[in-house]
Amino acid sequence: MTTGPAGERVRRIVHVDMDAFYASVEQRDNPELRGRPVAVGGIQRGVVAAASYEARRFGVRSAMPSMRAMRLCPALIFVKPRFDVYRAVSQQVRAIFAEYTPLVEPLSLDEAYLDLTDHLDGRTATRIAQEIRARIRQATGLTASAGVSYNKFLAKLASDQRKPDGLFVIPPEAGAEFVQSLPIGRFHGIGPATAARMEAHGILTGADLARQSLEFLSARFGKSGSYYWNIARGIDHREVKPNRIRKSIGAENTYFEDLRDLAAAHEALAELAEKVWRHAANAGRAGRTVTLKVKYGDFRQITRARSLPRPVESRDEMLEMACELLAPVFADPHGVRLLGITLSGLEEARQDEPPRQLGLFDQA
Repeated sequence: MTTGPAGERVRRIVHVDMDAFYASVEQRDNPELRGRPVAVGGIQRGVVAAASYEARRFGVRSAMPSMRAMRLCPALIFVKPRFDVYRAVSQQVRAIFAEYTPLVEPLSLDEAYLDLTDHLDGRTATRIAQEIRARIRQATGLTASAGVSYNKFLAKLASDQRKPDGLFVIPPEAGAEFVQSLPIGRFHGIGPATAARMEAHGILTGADLARQSLEFLSARFGKSGSYYWNIARGIDHREVKPNRIRKSIGAENTYFEDLRDLAAAHEALAELAEKVWRHAANAGRAGRTVTLKVKYGDFRQITRARSLPRPVESRDEMLEMACELLAPVFADPHGVRLLGITLSGLEEARQDEPPRQLGLFDQA
């Protein structure tokens, strides 16, 4: 039996990620969009839900305000989202996954983990990943990238290495070395705020992270400290959970300059609400509780929450709730350093709700 870096049985994990999924579907279905910079979303008051690779060359990214995207790429073409179509394609892809293993953990409509450890049938995980990608292209006309490794953390990193339409493998003997060469910002599970905190401690790369003791990381990052200590060494014990139940969906942002104007704070909340609502829609979830997180310039932190007797009906309703929670706590002499929105009390979203409720505004 082969063993990994921590002496455990080596698993065969594949992370499959559809390439620029929403935008690629639109280019597939409309030949006039092929080879052109495309953004799925809305221009006025909206954000980019997805960008084609042609648009990404100009710096356009998902969750970017649409007006900023237009400044970066004046030729950008905005397309209204069609989430019913995206869900249908996602179901096609998941049906292909199910033919290879019952251990499939979807993260969103366009990506999933597969555990092939006990389902190789005499083949390698790399060979199966190649076959899955070919099957996806044949069935949907779309491309997917895949990462193959011995744990979830490395498989996800690997799937980003040769996008689009690529395959990358990180074997057990190369895991720790691969991680140490990466900048902290590339680590899945380390967001911009945490990366900034790490950089303040001189932790810029995986090698820097690996030099820290477990005690040091736990003291500064709490319960996440042990996770960071492990991934710096290529270790990740998390299992692929096909029935993973998500308890909440959230987003937060730390600002380079403390917010002191309420209107600017409302704009910041609008971007967060858009991101949370999009992730909830991708996961097919609706929630009843909106929680606001505020961190002030002196690092004091508070949360405020409001619950409804029914699921929140729209992105705008969620934003309105967050703004109402912010109003009585915004004024502070130190300004606001961080804002966050979390949607919890999750349940299956109603299938008859129109995609319009995702809060991506119509094209002007």
